[in-house]
Amino acid sequence: MAKVAFIGLGVMGYPMAGHLKAKGHEVTVYNRNPKKAQDWVAQHGGLSAPTPADAAKGQEIVFACVGNDDDLRSVTIGENGAFAGMEKGAVFVDHTTASANVARELDAAAKQGGFGFVDAPVSGGQAGAENGVLTVMCGGEPATYARVEPVIAAYARMCRLMGPAGSGQLTKMVNQICIAGLVQALSEGIHFAKRAGLDVETMLEVISKGAAGSWQMENRGKTMNQDKFDFGFAVDWMRKDLGIVLDEGRRNGAQLPVTALVDQFYADVQKMGGNRWDTSSLIARLQR
Repeated sequence: MAKVAFIGLGVMGYPMAGHLKAKGHEVTVYNRNPKKAQDWVAQHGGLSAPTPADAAKGQEIVFACVGNDDDLRSVTIGENGAFAGMEKGAVFVDHTTASANVARELDAAAKQGGFGFVDAPVSGGQAGAENGVLTVMCGGEPATYARVEPVIAAYARMCRLMGPAGSGQLTKMVNQICIAGLVQALSEGIHFAKRAGLDVETMLEVISKGAAGSWQMENRGKTMNQDKFDFGFAVDWMRKDLGIVLDEGRRNGAQLPVTALVDQFYADVQKMGGNRWDTSSLIARLQR
């Protein structure tokens, strides 16, 4: 069992930290809104800390899951950031979906501080976090990764080292590229089926068993047909992620025409008031 801290108790971090405690790890939490940390301690036990630096003191592993690059810098190298409290030989594991550049920046800062860094964005959404079945894509040194993999297993069904620092974030970008195209295609398929007078649920049941089948179809097809868009991963967050993808594409020369188009479709959903709808709400713009 490890002595760990978890920074950021949002819809993902809150249950992830809970799984760590349930597996027997000693957990200290920090959240920008202290009430959330107090609620977590009341539910799970463990300790809360007033700053990221205090949370990191004496820990073997410090986890974080916050909003974006700026939030991540704030809780790591900002005033009272976790890096100021990290022990020599400890490891910082970042579950934020952020840029590969900030991952490399923090990896360099960690090396200077004498501790390890792993960028480890996750896929699986709120349900995956709550059920402890996330997919975790990691970047870092093999020896450092090997130390944290057994602890990450508390909430992951798949965890893999993809390469050096930043590789986890790059893999998450590929994940979001693929999701964007799949959800748009599924939206158009369901929209077409409705216009053609097909029984949508029967249609989905049939084609999901063939070459068109996907996780999105199995898990979101029926609810998209029912106009239910409350499954956790918000359009605002997806647009943040796609912005990171498109920035990286401009840097590395990748051509991402479908991703850029779907990003604008999500902008349309935001204009419809769907900022907090989940990503399957792309179908809503076709049904206006």
